[in-house]
Amino acid sequence: MSFNDSGFGESPSREYGRDRRYGGGRRFGGGRRFEDNRPKPVETGKEYDVSITEISRKGDGIARVEGFVIFVKGGQVGQNAKIKITQVGGRFATADVVGEGTPQPATE
Repeated sequence: MSFNDSGFGESPSREYGRDRRYGGGRRFGGGRRFEDNRPKPVETGKEYDVSITEISRKGDGIARVEGFVIFVKGGQVGQNAKIKITQVGGRFATADVVGEGTPQPATE
């Protein structure tokens, strides 16, 4: 008799972290995810004035436009910058700094 035959061990239907009903299948973010079906507030090639509020693990600045995350290459915390969007994905966008921005109120 093995452990699985006697009821010990994992059964395929009760694997840890595999039950989608518990926690809704989310791993991180606490429900602050930008909805995929909602139109994105930024567009590739357009420029925006933003405030860099955080630094990512990779060293890029993090800004938000209407709650949508933008990773800004070379951005520094506290910097007000004019950025140009280089790519828009489902959950975030990437951008480059193109100049000095005007001070923006924090939006989240």
